[in-house]
Amino acid sequence: MDNDQPIGVFDSGVGGLSIWREIHRLLPNESSVYLADSRNAPYGEKGKQAIIDLSVKNTELLLEKGCKLIVVACNTATTNAIDFLRINYNVPFIGIEPATKPAAIATSSKKIGILATKGTLASELFINTSSEFRGDIEIFETIGEGLVPIIESGNLSDAIPLLERYLLPMVEAGIDNIVLGCSHYPFLIEQIKNIVPSTTTIIDSGAAVAKQTKNMLEIHNLRSKNPDRQTQFYTNADVEILNFFLRQMSVTSFKSSYLKF
Repeated sequence: MDNDQPIGVFDSGVGGLSIWREIHRLLPNESSVYLADSRNAPYGEKGKQAIIDLSVKNTELLLEKGCKLIVVACNTATTNAIDFLRINYNVPFIGIEPATKPAAIATSSKKIGILATKGTLASELFINTSSEFRGDIEIFETIGEGLVPIIESGNLSDAIPLLERYLLPMVEAGIDNIVLGCSHYPFLIEQIKNIVPSTTTIIDSGAAVAKQTKNMLEIHNLRSKNPDRQTQFYTNADVEILNFFLRQMSVTSFKSSYLKF
């Protein structure tokens, strides 16, 4: 495999750009291909088999694009489909799941909140992972119903009433760490900061996923040394929404296209 082949990243829409951004920062020589499956968002309200089928579709398209490693930048797809992908495809996969462990280690109040999709919170992987910490801390889980479609619309301020409904009960219960268990939710961090106390720590998984991507490239001897990296973004919905988020992240050099998939 050519080390200059791109890293593939997919998500149920634009949310995984929050993961792609951290990978892009940490690995300056790596080209990448990003798939925003916005037409099928949100994954969190679908059944396990539907999530696997969508993940397979995205994986095969990224492999057609020559990707050497695939980042499943979606909590719901990771918790429901990554085992299937690893068994059936001969490329390394990096997953993303709610950062329960860092929050459990950091909490002083012994109470943490997790805001995630229904599909993630109901998954066997999340249940098994979170159960490791429940004896020592209280975990308050809340489904962020309706947040992903708002983010996909680009009208982020519309999320404020829902965020207040979901977050304030957790704050009143005494949590001091909030885990953003969906890759879309980091785009709402500014709105969240205006709702929760300044002492509340907001945790997402982007930096950790980027570090794991770097480690996996090194393990498989796939690091690129090419300074002329290329970034390509595809969406099966509105390209302007994708471009809006890229501009929000101050990405200046990119190619974005509509692709039917």
